Amino acid sequence: MLSCPPTVIKGRDTVLRILLAVDGSEESYEAVRALAHLSPPEAVSVVYALDVPRPAYPMMSPEVATDLYTTVEKSMRDEGERVLARAASLLPLHSGAVTKRLETGKPTDIILSVAADTQANMIALGARGVGPMKELLLGSVSHRVLSHAHCPVLVVKNPVRPLRRILLPVQGPEDAEAAISFLKTHPFAEATDITVLTAVTFAEPAWPAGVAVTESMKEHILEGARFFVEDVASRLSSDKYRATGVAVIGTPSSAILKHNSKHSPDLIVMGSRGRTGVTRFVLGSVSHAVLHQTTCPLIMFPWPGV
Repeated sequence: MLSCPPTVIKGRDTVLRILLAVDGSEESYEAVRALAHLSPPEAVSVVYALDVPRPAYPMMSPEVATDLYTTVEKSMRDEGERVLARAASLLPLHSGAVTKRLETGKPTDIILSVAADTQANMIALGARGVGPMKELLLGSVSHRVLSHAHCPVLVVKNPVRPLRRILLPVQGPEDAEAAISFLKTHPFAEATDITVLTAVTFAEPAWPAGVAVTESMKEHILEGARFFVEDVASRLSSDKYRATGVAVIGTPSSAILKHNSKHSPDLIVMGSRGRTGVTRFVLGSVSHAVLHQTTCPLIMFPWPGV
């Protein structure tokens, strides 16, 4: 896995170096427009991955296959140049130094490689989404990038509103500390209200067989969860953020989606504790569920050590 360098802080403001991945979809152009709601970046690298398919006809002669590949490659390269030019034209005026890169290879590999090469400390991309079975079998580009990036990733599906209300789900001290570190770099253009949300799940077999969880025990556990999120909120509160803590009973993914549906935050910021191999295929993850079941833009940051 390739890593991105930590965010550099100049005074109280973030010095952002953004890797912006575009593919010509409207969602990717919305990711371009979304940069207007972030702190002014020092540099933006706009990248288009040229993934040219090889002819799939075994009876085709090598000469014909080469000619066909060359024709397709030129057409796709011309389209890539047009996409890069349009994306660059849509960038906000405060985007700093802008470079355009057309690279040949698989989109996920190109995005991660260029992010490392340019020392980007945030990746931004649009997510078109695919059917649930196709995503399970193949994985989407956004999900693959989230699984392997070592820096925050902004995923955009729809036009982004000014980021005035943010939902910050946290599961425990590890992702809370990572969230605090990220948010204290002040990556947003405006002051925001933050709701720090945690969910307490009693359905999991956390107790020995035959031991019932009483209502008083549940309230005690929930009170501890409230203290946890209120502490996180107090550490975030500043002239940039007005933060409050909320603890609820339920599974993390359902609690996040329910809050999103009821309160319509402008952005969800959360940790992405990626799972690998069969574990991801069978169980999925909270970040996977939120990514695929909400139209809200998300910034996901990796948990420490992931």
